[in-house]
Amino acid sequence: MALMPKRVKYRKLQKGQRRGIATSGATVSFGEFGLKVLENGWIRNNQIEAVRVILARQLHKGGKLWIRIFPDKSITKKPAEVRMGKGKGDLDHWVCVVKRGKVLFELGGIPYEYAKACFRLAAYKIPLRTKFVTRLHK
Repeated sequence: MALMPKRVKYRKLQKGQRRGIATSGATVSFGEFGLKVLENGWIRNNQIEAVRVILARQLHKGGKLWIRIFPDKSITKKPAEVRMGKGKGDLDHWVCVVKRGKVLFELGGIPYEYAKACFRLAAYKIPLRTKFVTRLHK
């Protein structure tokens, strides 16, 4: 199941900018441990889903997972070998714009070392550099 909005006001969006530092969502709010991103960029819906699957399997019904990001930006792509012009391409996938300092995922109800190991597996699926953070050491 792909993560995407139920409905949007505009189907096709402009590229936008990825500069800056996250002002909101930069601290661990719900759980005890978090995975914080250290670079600006886009995270695709299938990458978020891959991390969700990994963390859900690691938790074995123990502990709780919070996903703090949602892909609400549509990315379009024109087919291969198509000439310039003729309008914007068709919708290809959805992404979430993340700025450095944003907490992407949170875990609670599990030991420190186990949470660190879980987030290490999750970090492989994310195309940006990340850091393990706790509620104590931001």
